[in-house]
Amino acid sequence: MFSIERRRQQFDTYVLLDRASNSKLEIVPDRGGIITSWQVQGRELLYMDTARFADPALSVRGGIPILFPICGNLPENTYTYKGQTYTLKQHGFARDLPWEVVDQKTEGELSFTIGLSSNAQTLEHYPFAFRLAFTYALQGQTLLITQKIANLSDEVMPFSIGFHPYFLALEKHQLRFEIPADQALDQRTQATHPFFNTFDFAQDEIDWAFLNISRQVSNVTDLSRHTRITLTAADEFPILVFWTLKGKDFYCLEPWSAPRNALNTGDHLLSIAPNSTLTTTVSLSVEFS
Repeated sequence: MFSIERRRQQFDTYVLLDRASNSKLEIVPDRGGIITSWQVQGRELLYMDTARFADPALSVRGGIPILFPICGNLPENTYTYKGQTYTLKQHGFARDLPWEVVDQKTEGELSFTIGLSSNAQTLEHYPFAFRLAFTYALQGQTLLITQKIANLSDEVMPFSIGFHPYFLALEKHQLRFEIPADQALDQRTQATHPFFNTFDFAQDEIDWAFLNISRQVSNVTDLSRHTRITLTAADEFPILVFWTLKGKDFYCLEPWSAPRNALNTGDHLLSIAPNSTLTTTVSLSVEFS
């Protein structure tokens, strides 16, 4: 019923298949540990810019990129820690580095675990020794992502973590949102707007942060595709970001643990004690009507 196949392409791709639910997940460890495709009942749910994906010099627009050790960007890409200035580009380095395959399971469950450890390159930008282990599990029409973040340093490690899912949307005016917030911050203008579960898709770009969500579950219904996607995030993710571009067939609904610039401000910044581990989860489920 469960299987995992390795496809040797430009970047090795691992394909998880659940035949009972006709669900499929594609993961590319070498390209930032990204999920590139999630299909349920044979229907693709994610968007992918294949040209950007094929160019290692560009960040990927599509799939589900990983955000670590920051979400969003920093002013001039810099932050200060113990009097020293470091640089980190937008969303951190995890989405750009190769991850290693740690574990694969097809007996009794269908899951795939990848890992990323600190190295000389990461320590130049983020002075903490760490180990990440992310497990992607297909459970019928649900994708569960379990994240284990280990602090291998001898001091407290501050960080942010998140995901940047690109959901396929061919007719955005047919989208209906249930986001548990009544206002949002426009991250481009810093203006605050009331939110009534709708967006003006005539704008060239929408980049809104929901900083005070009232619960950890959100839903998006696509009337044109007869799908309803539910995003459920653990308490470590108190922020949602919505982003889209005019003329592109995607919208992003992103669970973040902290807002932009948290390494400088400390706002909602997570931290792990020395030689300790934090485990948290994000799940995506789909229903069809």
